[in-house]
Amino acid sequence: MRTKTGNEPTTRATIDDVADLAGVSIKTVSRVVNQEPNVRDATRAKVEKAIARLNYRPNLSARNLASQRARVIALVYDDPSAYQIPSAGYIIRMQTGVLRACQKADFRFIIHPCNYQSPGIGQELKALIEHARPHGIVLAAPLSNMPGIVRAISSTGTPMVRLSPGTRNGQQYSVATNDHEVSAEMTRYLASLGHRRIAFIKGHPSHKAVGNRCTGYLEGLRDSGLDLDERLVEQGDNSFGSGEAAGCRLLELANRPTAIFAANDDMAAGVLRAASLKGIAVPGQLSVAGCDDISLASQLCPTLTTIRQPLVKMAERAATVLIGEGHKPSLPRGTDLIPATLTLRESTGPAPSSLAAGQGAPE
Repeated sequence: MRTKTGNEPTTRATIDDVADLAGVSIKTVSRVVNQEPNVRDATRAKVEKAIARLNYRPNLSARNLASQRARVIALVYDDPSAYQIPSAGYIIRMQTGVLRACQKADFRFIIHPCNYQSPGIGQELKALIEHARPHGIVLAAPLSNMPGIVRAISSTGTPMVRLSPGTRNGQQYSVATNDHEVSAEMTRYLASLGHRRIAFIKGHPSHKAVGNRCTGYLEGLRDSGLDLDERLVEQGDNSFGSGEAAGCRLLELANRPTAIFAANDDMAAGVLRAASLKGIAVPGQLSVAGCDDISLASQLCPTLTTIRQPLVKMAERAATVLIGEGHKPSLPRGTDLIPATLTLRESTGPAPSSLAAGQGAPE
């Protein structure tokens, strides 16, 4: 029996208390708490009002035992600590998005960093699912575009949403951003500043979504009436070091670029270092742009012009769909696109006239 002071309970409320206050059955309360369908809006509102008044908190352990899957969302991603990629900001933003969705629905959240190149990755993920029994999995890139990994998870019957798989095939549900289109927009922006020799540093070949940024760059050149010079396209691997090395090669060309667009911010930061080491002023002699808008981008000197990838919103959307749809036979199909936007900062400016005309580097 609860003891009240005014309208507030002084001991932990039970599901029976909620049912009594709302005037419904315990089963109906359970359906509302578990976000199941077939509950009338008016009834759901009464139950939710009773839950709020009593400050009811469901017993997660009891609910987990009563269902096949735990009220847990798992975020599976490639472990950046295994590579020369210093920014943990990308991972933190994904975690923030999933955590927001879980907190709203009273779900638990677990993370599972892994090495996608490991030959036992499929068995590793199956063991994770068997142990944690997650309600659903948010699968981050580049794992989300690897058929073997996708098949391993699918074989367990666990609902899954892929983040940025790099394709929009409509067969499985995914959440992505408009990498191709916004990269074309960035290239057109650089061209609008008078740049005619715009270089691009590609990301790791395993990341299909990052590859879409290169095709966007090519489209942006065409839209701006600029021809592709293959000497201005360098291969990177998403790391700071690869960006610095590619930047050095580009800046050593006799007819060097006046703008360098890197497929992610870590590589763009590497380009800024390469320019500094060579005594090339940014943005006076060279404009630099990146993609992702990691926290480092606004802390560099000069601050980095980049593409703001809506990663928090993407991850939150993925987890929200899993929480709301995970009890159904199948998730929706197709791709939810959450648009990215340009973020203009200090690292880009008008092209220097002598270099923009293609007259080569100054003596």
